[in-house]
Amino acid sequence: MNKEEHSFEQAYARLEEIMQKLNTSQTSLEDSIKLYEEADHLIKTCNKKLVNAEQKVQKLIKTRDASVATTPEGAPQMESFNPVQEQYINRNIPS
Repeated sequence: MNKEEHSFEQAYARLEEIMQKLNTSQTSLEDSIKLYEEADHLIKTCNKKLVNAEQKVQKLIKTRDASVATTPEGAPQMESFNPVQEQYINRNIPS
């Protein structure tokens, strides 16, 4: 697979394939490096998707009784993400 955009599930499944291949087969050094590079990209993709999902969840405004505040249309109400929280979530992970 190339570096096209993957869903989280696709990227994770491909990571599992790469790990199995590296752990169970006779892979040349050159192929191992290519697989490692692909895995590195997939890990970054998965991480970004998880961070984005976590940020979306944190943006939901909760009322005191723990129910979700909604817009007049019934959608969950959102608020701007606090940059201090973003620094904590990213935990100095390179992009």
